[in-house]
Amino acid sequence: MEFTAEIIKRNIQFITSELGFSDCRIASVRRASHADRYLDWVKQGCAGEMAWMERNTDRRVHPAAILPGAKSVISLALNYFPGHQAQNDDYKIARYAWNDDYHDIIEDKLKDLDLALADMGGTQRYYVDTGPVLERDFANDAGLGWNGKSTVQIHKDFGTWFFLCELITTLDLEADPSFGDHCGKCTRCIDHCPTQAITGPREMDARRCISYLTIEYGGSIPTELRPLMGNRIYGCDVCLEVCPWNRFAKISRETKLHARKEIFDHSLRDFLRMDPDSFRKTFAKSPIKRIKHNRFIRNVCVALGNTGSLEHLPLLREQAAHADPLIAEHAQWAIDQISSRA
Repeated sequence: MEFTAEIIKRNIQFITSELGFSDCRIASVRRASHADRYLDWVKQGCAGEMAWMERNTDRRVHPAAILPGAKSVISLALNYFPGHQAQNDDYKIARYAWNDDYHDIIEDKLKDLDLALADMGGTQRYYVDTGPVLERDFANDAGLGWNGKSTVQIHKDFGTWFFLCELITTLDLEADPSFGDHCGKCTRCIDHCPTQAITGPREMDARRCISYLTIEYGGSIPTELRPLMGNRIYGCDVCLEVCPWNRFAKISRETKLHARKEIFDHSLRDFLRMDPDSFRKTFAKSPIKRIKHNRFIRNVCVALGNTGSLEHLPLLREQAAHADPLIAEHAQWAIDQISSRA
């Protein structure tokens, strides 16, 4: 059966809506608009330990290097906003990690969409921030929001609380118009960043970012940055929380992304008692599992160093004698911080 480009596009929009995506936009395949800026960012070493950002640079800057014959990039948004109510006063976890791992949820949807597009004659490659593509550039081109001064994508209907993913396809689809930049003179994300990781409008030094430090970075967190992390043990939402566009945020329709009780049913003391096995069981379906036990305990130790009291010292002393030097060092730092306050 022959499909016209117009019918294919309408079918794609219908299917993505049925799959639960919040928005679907299309851009034409071309060299990414911020390719040179990205290459300079990598050259400056701002990616830190994220070595994958330095690999396959040719594929990152042009989708045709990923999929020969590619004509279109389908950019998709999935609203994940779980609301505010579930947060724990003892510690903070980025909202995107309050429930099941979004990679698993979105990949299942993309598989179904890929099959539908194959029936229409297309060949696809799809990614959920796991592949070599400058996804925000193509989202901008397609009018799926705009890149905010925090470097986070912003959407007029649900602010900053959404996942971005894409399918690169050989189908030649009509491109959508861009939406433009609507940050105006606002600099709240820059002004409120706890570690001044946002060094200028749309300029991010990942080496200072709390999300990078607590998730991607596997080493000893710089001592000068530890006090600035507060009680954040996985990620940081500050630049998202202060964005004025979030006044339009709506609770996600995807129930698998709503807050999971066991994520907040603990204290920092409970986390400090976790061994690797209990850590895996607690965070079995959560994105938190990806940082592994030792990095998680490292983060908990930093949070206790900033907010803990004398009652936490016995447990911290146990961790200070841990065989893993990463845990031992951060536990000792926490002990010193609490002792100095006392």
